[in-house]
Amino acid sequence: MRILVVCGAGASSTFVAQRVRRAALERGLDCSASAGTALSLPNDLDAADIVLVGPHLASELDGIRSAAATHGVVVALLPDDVFADVTGTRTLDLVEEALRVRQPADTI
Repeated sequence: MRILVVCGAGASSTFVAQRVRRAALERGLDCSASAGTALSLPNDLDAADIVLVGPHLASELDGIRSAAATHGVVVALLPDDVFADVTGTRTLDLVEEALRVRQPADTI
C-alpha cells in the first residue's frame, strides 16, 4: 500500500508518515508512506493508493477529493489528535479501514 500524508508545508506530514511506516513494518505490511503538501498533491497522486489529509486542511478536502477521484485514490481526513498517535498504530488502523472499504475519494 502506498500512503501519502498531506499537510500545509510538509513538516507535520513527515512525522505522521514516519510513524505509520514504522507501524506497518511492525505489522509486517508492505507499505510506503511519504509526506506531501496540498500544492504537491497533483504530482504525487500517481504514486498513492490513499491520501491522508491533515486536519488543518479540512477546508480543502473537497478539492483534494476531486483530484484524488480522477486517480482512483482513497482520501481520509485525519483526526484532530493525529499527532498524539506517536506509534502510528491508530493512523495505520484508519488507513487499513479506508482501503478495506475502498471507496475512491471517500472520507472517513
